[in-house]
Amino acid sequence: MAKTRSANCGPECLNRSPDSEAVVETTENRKRSRSQFPDESLIKTRSPAKWRSPRGCTGKLLCSPKSPRKRLSDQFSQRPKWNPRDPSQMQAVKEALHVATAPTNVACRKDEQKRILEFCKACIEQEKAGSLYVCGSPGTGKSLSVDKVKDLLAVRSKEVGFQSLDTLAINCTSLTNTSKIFSKILEKFHYCKKTSDGFSPLQHLQNLFSHKKQPSSGKMMLIIVDEMDYLITKDCAVLHNLFMLTTFPFSRCILIGIANAINLADRFLPKLESLNCKPVVITFHAYSKDQILKILHHRLMVLQFDVFQPLALEFCARKVAAASGDMRKALGVCRSAVEVLEAQLRDATRNQDTDIIILCSLVKLFRQCKKNATTLGDLNKAYSETCKSSQIPAVGTLEFTNMCKVLSDQGLLKLGQSREDKLKRVTLQIDSSDITFAFKGNRFFSNLPGVAMI
Repeated sequence: MAKTRSANCGPECLNRSPDSEAVVETTENRKRSRSQFPDESLIKTRSPAKWRSPRGCTGKLLCSPKSPRKRLSDQFSQRPKWNPRDPSQMQAVKEALHVATAPTNVACRKDEQKRILEFCKACIEQEKAGSLYVCGSPGTGKSLSVDKVKDLLAVRSKEVGFQSLDTLAINCTSLTNTSKIFSKILEKFHYCKKTSDGFSPLQHLQNLFSHKKQPSSGKMMLIIVDEMDYLITKDCAVLHNLFMLTTFPFSRCILIGIANAINLADRFLPKLESLNCKPVVITFHAYSKDQILKILHHRLMVLQFDVFQPLALEFCARKVAAASGDMRKALGVCRSAVEVLEAQLRDATRNQDTDIIILCSLVKLFRQCKKNATTLGDLNKAYSETCKSSQIPAVGTLEFTNMCKVLSDQGLLKLGQSREDKLKRVTLQIDSSDITFAFKGNRFFSNLPGVAMI
């Protein structure tokens, strides 16, 4: 039967795949087996293809679920690859990965932001001063989260009629003296009274918050003190007095201190508690691998192209999470990788241009002198003259010699033997017309002086 079938096949059978032939044979064998063993026909009702491993099947029910690594690669499968030779794309990538570039949303810190926001809202609604201490390791999103809450409070005051805030942000690293922080707070209150009356700025603030009538407009003031670690002195008097400003009867300050020292609260909370100015503590823990990976994705999603392989980002996130969980280090690693690639491309372009200049110089030298060979020293002089006329910095003698050796290994030049490199005989191994044809579309080659004569 099989022979008759194959003999009667038309041209359409030539396009049949081997799998279809196997199906025909399987069908014939199944029919033959059913006729011989009718009792076993019910057992063989399932096609052999259905017994394949789930790894190789195409059905949704039998296929194994995608692994996290596969899902990670699928997220970026629809985006085009970037062109690192495009200056605008390179600059956009470096800006997206820069630590100073503030993201639109602070990922992986919703719970912490919610607690900070609720604390500030409670103080504003009750018109009551309060203090908050935000601590955590470096690069865990503390300052970004507080800034985001500050922006949310400003938006809420406009939309819901919420009481607006006077805001003062102080970075303690910029203070020449720790006690200068009280002068900055006093200036924000538009305190016009002269401080040359023997009272310090701290005493003026204490007096100001002890009386109901204040020179301000009655608004609550949000004071954000970043890098609070720098306020730690021998007796910690500045730190204690700062938190105590929120305990005065007519104080309208919402103090938020940010510090990298996690144990700062444990060291000073007993003293602050005894002074009745114990702050609410919110701790920012180090980022995990998944959180770092998510933040990197958020940073790179502003671009219209893919920059890193998904596995490379996952490897970076895993290493940084195991070491410190510092998001700034993860951004630094990715940015450094981009800068290394940029330097490699710059060097590769420079080496390519050097190859072109050497070949052009050699052809021009042969045409002018009507010779088929020259020395490495004369070729170096011709190369230097071409670079000078093209306003291109020439490479040194050693690098020039190495470049000629590379061209010799590639079969473009032939270098003879000599004790001194400058006396080595140089011969062009290809026709000059081949050089003109090969670099015909190269803009750098067409702009070289004297190319028209090659």
